[in-house]
Amino acid sequence: MEPKLTERGRDRIKHDPDRIMQVNPEIEEQDCCIVSQNTRLGRYDFATLIETPDCAHMSRFAVNLDARGTIETETPSAEPTELFIEVMKGQ
Repeated sequence: MEPKLTERGRDRIKHDPDRIMQVNPEIEEQDCCIVSQNTRLGRYDFATLIETPDCAHMSRFAVNLDARGTIETETPSAEPTELFIEVMKGQ
């Protein structure tokens, strides 16, 4: 997930930087696991690698976060390379 802070999100973090990490338990409550989090401050403000049971879980999670109005996310999906190779061989 690559979130970009909205104006509201930047204001919130300016006044409560701990809020960034306070979202993590919410992620884990939705059967998702945070693998890594990085601050980027560029095109996207953060890069967060989240492991989910499937793409539907990630989509639901991203929509719920975006609905708060503090971030806008881009959520590229990824599959293990081994799975991709298996699929390619099965063509």
